[in-house]
Amino acid sequence: MRIAFLGLGHMGLPMAKNLATSGHEVVGFDVFPAAVDAAREAGVAVAHSGTDAATAASVVITMFQTGDQVLGAYRGVDGADGLLAVAASDALFVDCSTIAVDEARAAHALAEAAGHRSLDAPVSGGVVGAENATLAFMVGGTDEDFEAARPLFEAMGRRVVHCGGAGLGQAAKVCNNMILAVSQIAVAEAFVLGERLGLSHQALFDVASNASGQCWALTTNCPVPGPVPTSPANRDYQPGFAGALMNKDLGLAEKAIAATGVEAKMGRLAREIYQEFADGEGAGQDFSGIINTIRGDRV
Repeated sequence: MRIAFLGLGHMGLPMAKNLATSGHEVVGFDVFPAAVDAAREAGVAVAHSGTDAATAASVVITMFQTGDQVLGAYRGVDGADGLLAVAASDALFVDCSTIAVDEARAAHALAEAAGHRSLDAPVSGGVVGAENATLAFMVGGTDEDFEAARPLFEAMGRRVVHCGGAGLGQAAKVCNNMILAVSQIAVAEAFVLGERLGLSHQALFDVASNASGQCWALTTNCPVPGPVPTSPANRDYQPGFAGALMNKDLGLAEKAIAATGVEAKMGRLAREIYQEFADGEGAGQDFSGIINTIRGDRV
């Protein structure tokens, strides 16, 4: 099938490449010339614009930074045609961006009003997951549309979960990342407390990773160098998942918390902590670098 893939950044490009490697006809586009050049060098066909890429496409995949960008691309701006106007009849629109639940539902409504099908399908797994086709997809939309897109998800990822109707993929993503943020802060606080008490990093890791404190923030994204050699702490906190992105996702969680009336004290506090972190050099560090802020080494 002909797939338009819009948004060829650190995540989008390897995802598009994996689709092309699986035998699909992929045409990509990005507003940044450097990303277009990188896609071309990687062997992904590129178009002159997003609408050129989407013209007559049976599947349109977007991987953008904000909901406004998704909705603007769908509708078109300044009187120009949007993606919905140029795609093939009954095209399947798959948005892999991480955006607000209400924005995802608005995108679904726009697609359906234009005679198309739609899924929200945010991802987890970071750049490494995108490169290795091991991403996890959280998908919202109808059963039929989910099954139609399943082979595409399986070409880009390892785990695919249908979370329910429109917007519920984004709901799952915002809930998951709120858990992740809170647990990453808790793990960092525990290591700093252990340091002050004279406990070695390895000893704490050996205990907690095999006890009730075990979690992904500890066993994969350990915030201190040594116990998990592949964690960002061993690379001076070069991101897998940057502090700025965690702050953005927690902003989406905060919006959902306010809309639903959930108290969520820990989620709100995590947002406050990561917002301060992302206001400094933490924006470009892995979010596990929050441990330096907790130590008092301001970033």
